[in-house]
Amino acid sequence: MREDELRALLAAVQDGRTAPEAAFERLRDLPFADLGVANVDHHRHVRSGMPEVIFCAGKTPDEVATIAAHMAERGSPVLGTRCAPEAFEAVRLRLPRAEYNERGRVFRLPDPAPQVLRGRVAVVTAGTSDRSVAEEALETLRALGAPCEFIYDVGVAGLHRLLAHRDRIATCDIQIVVAGMEGALASVAAGLTGKPTIAVPTSVGYGASFGGVAALLGMLNSCATGVTVVNIDNGFGAAAAAALWLRQLRGVEGDT
Repeated sequence: MREDELRALLAAVQDGRTAPEAAFERLRDLPFADLGVANVDHHRHVRSGMPEVIFCAGKTPDEVATIAAHMAERGSPVLGTRCAPEAFEAVRLRLPRAEYNERGRVFRLPDPAPQVLRGRVAVVTAGTSDRSVAEEALETLRALGAPCEFIYDVGVAGLHRLLAHRDRIATCDIQIVVAGMEGALASVAAGLTGKPTIAVPTSVGYGASFGGVAALLGMLNSCATGVTVVNIDNGFGAAAAAALWLRQLRGVEGDT
């Protein structure tokens, strides 16, 4: 339940439009619901501005589908990350409207009452091989109501490709830069644009990249200002941080 929904419910009780018993039924599962396979945190959106998100790795397809169906029944936005195709098939049987991004391993059910954040996020990748992590970030941004631009395959091996998109990046408030190999694109993009930058190292590269550690260390040691780094392949974490930043500093469309 979002903060605006909770406030609307309390106002309805105060005005006599909703009976206290009906409100109690809606609030019964706050702060969480024990499904036997998971404790779904319905209070998270009120506390942090971020809804509960399903991390599908390690869960059975039936567990993922059970959690997703429960969240949908409660009117919550539904987002699942690191979702294998067989897990999504179980979800789709319960939630036919669910959408799946196979490359990003993400599924989501469109929010019945979407909020659109003010501002815009650019998601920029060094190479096409980084795209799966970028797709996870993009789907997360869309689920959280953050407008976004996607610019891919503009790494430092051909910087003229990045320069061709400077006007698009200039329209955005924050950029997520996704790169493997040596991770240099984060420093370059931050230095060129002056935008707050969330750098995502990926596990793309040859042996000495150590599964993304080389990119991680390169980004952590960036000499460009305003670069923050998340964990290897963590497109979700970068998008969640960007959306929370927009929510806190720019707000939601329609709010006064």
